[in-house]
Amino acid sequence: MIALVDCNNFYVSCERVFQPRLEGRPVGVMSNNDGCVVARSQEIKDLGVAMGMPAHQIDPHIRRQCILLSSNYALYGDMSRRVTDVLSQHTPHVDVYSIDESFLSFEGFETETLTDRCQAMRRQVKRDTGIPVSVGLSTSKTLAKIANHRAKKEPQFDGVAIMHPDSDDTRRFLERLPVSEIWGVAGRSAVRLRTLGIENAWQLREASPKHLRKHFSVVMERIVYELRGVDCIPLDDMTQPKKQIMVSRSFGRLTQNKTDLQEAVRVHAARAGEKLRKQQGLAQAIMVFVRTNRFRQDLPSYSKSVVVPLPYATCDSRDLVRAASAGLEQIFKTGIMYQKCGVMLMDLCDHDNEQLGLLGEPLSDEKRERNEKLMATLDKLNREHGRGTVRLGMHRKQNAWELRCQHRTPRYTTCWDELPVALS
Repeated sequence: MIALVDCNNFYVSCERVFQPRLEGRPVGVMSNNDGCVVARSQEIKDLGVAMGMPAHQIDPHIRRQCILLSSNYALYGDMSRRVTDVLSQHTPHVDVYSIDESFLSFEGFETETLTDRCQAMRRQVKRDTGIPVSVGLSTSKTLAKIANHRAKKEPQFDGVAIMHPDSDDTRRFLERLPVSEIWGVAGRSAVRLRTLGIENAWQLREASPKHLRKHFSVVMERIVYELRGVDCIPLDDMTQPKKQIMVSRSFGRLTQNKTDLQEAVRVHAARAGEKLRKQQGLAQAIMVFVRTNRFRQDLPSYSKSVVVPLPYATCDSRDLVRAASAGLEQIFKTGIMYQKCGVMLMDLCDHDNEQLGLLGEPLSDEKRERNEKLMATLDKLNREHGRGTVRLGMHRKQNAWELRCQHRTPRYTTCWDELPVALS
């Protein structure tokens, strides 16, 4: 059996752990720069606040009833790790799918005991972390995800739902489930399926896998088998090394200051290097881009990018920052109010497929080893003591490119200066 454990309203639940006063209140968490609502409590959903709604578009009458918080990703990431640690005590096979979802394998466990086991696991997660979770169980990941949805929405399951592939209950539910609600079926694919007369999950399950593979892809064929209870979608396919890595961010306020952009590009390039090293890759080129706010028609519009080839494939943040800074020099234009900049690492490869540029000179083994040790040390310090503990270059306070997060709660579990205080 496979279980999907999903944290309920995860970002909001993390905030409620440290602020019990938020329980029962309509709470929303906003995206970077406090732009759009990206996480909602059930109470704010009931008020009609949609996912992705810009905060400034919320009706003032509703806005006065809501508590809107800035994203606190340091807190959410640490709480996710704590939930995973608890899950690992119940089965050694835990695959983290996202910050708030994990697939668990209960192979070898008696099926009759799984509901009670998962209820005990839910209680321990709640006790040890304060985060409520729902659990869906079945013999495939797709059915486990559907079961998890039922565990959340149908009170009779009490947070743990099990769907046996060939049961009458499963058939009745799949007959009511639109194909657009199935994990892995995109909106465009759902439209194409309807032209073939397939409108619900049961019809998709009963369709010919080979026929659908011919019209769509091997992924759709696998979804058919998954709906039949056959586990055939490996998570490894979803976590393959990226072919490109982008790091970008809108500014907290518009700026025409070149120093602001230089600092932002330096930080983005260093962060991209960290991501690249995590997947053990190398980059052979880097793209730098800048742009203005396209909605500000009262200001000059400008959007520009440039690709800077690297002399040799590298994951050294110093090389990436140097190339990105050179690219910014080429595209920066004075008198423009910039709203965003970013970098993209391109032509990624692994160490075995490294190619030397025409003008490049290979690094000596000694220098390469020294560079790798330096980057490994930098990553370790930032991982253990918090991102930004060691960085390339300094940046000024109150700069334009820093995130606007006026409503962020303290980083209770990862920042010494923001630890909760117990008053006697």
